[in-house]
Amino acid sequence: MLKSGLSAVYGGLKSNVTSVVYQRKAIVEDQDSCIIHHFSHYCVLTKEEKALLDELEENPTEVKAGEALWEENDAAEDFCTLRSGWAYSYRYLENGSRQILEIFLPGDIIGLREFAFSRRLAGVRMIEDGVICCFPHHRIMALFRQSLTLTAVMFAIASRQQVLMTERLVNIARRSARKKMAHFLLEMHQRLRQTGTGSGCNLRLPLSQELLADLLGLSSVHVSRTFTTLSREGLVHRDRYDVVIPNLEALVGEAEFDDRYLVDNLRPLFRAE
Repeated sequence: MLKSGLSAVYGGLKSNVTSVVYQRKAIVEDQDSCIIHHFSHYCVLTKEEKALLDELEENPTEVKAGEALWEENDAAEDFCTLRSGWAYSYRYLENGSRQILEIFLPGDIIGLREFAFSRRLAGVRMIEDGVICCFPHHRIMALFRQSLTLTAVMFAIASRQQVLMTERLVNIARRSARKKMAHFLLEMHQRLRQTGTGSGCNLRLPLSQELLADLLGLSSVHVSRTFTTLSREGLVHRDRYDVVIPNLEALVGEAEFDDRYLVDNLRPLFRAE
């Protein structure tokens, strides 16, 4: 009886352990698919195309918050996919101040802008702990030879990055502090929704006031005052890295936000073939 009881207990524990292992495996597989999820935003991918993208996320490397992936003027020999975590690109000016150029989210490919250059045009640093997967430039050429669809999507992603940079320039140069902040929050809200990590009117924004200041061309004090004003008017509520937009339509009106530069896909193009 005792042996039978122990066997039953052991069997139950083994079953539970196996269940946990499979659950963790499923979580890892979900994490692995972030670049596939990103590319799927543009068009429907075949099983073969998904397999090609999986190859770009081999050899994952864990990176810590604040860690530099590369610095400006380093040799530009590879790209990297951001499997998890957030990152940003930046340039230091002659007076020592910093301008943040881009915010990268899980699924983004970092380094596309430097494909035609031998040196890095900007540094890249992690905002939070994450995982990256690096691959050399020649791997992208192999992908181009193997899939017209993925080539088109890669071109669309590069075009989108250029448009995001253009909109950032307009935001910094021509909008008031409150419009800058409102516009940026709406942009991140839309981008996070497209990556499948956004949730309703809630927004996780792991950016310090210093990072936001260097991104928007403001001082840290001005960033704080702007959040206070937007909160007082019921447009945005912020608690550290958690942001709530109670009335999305009202914030869109405040920012005069036009999301055309974020709403893109290649499906009509492929249907036309």
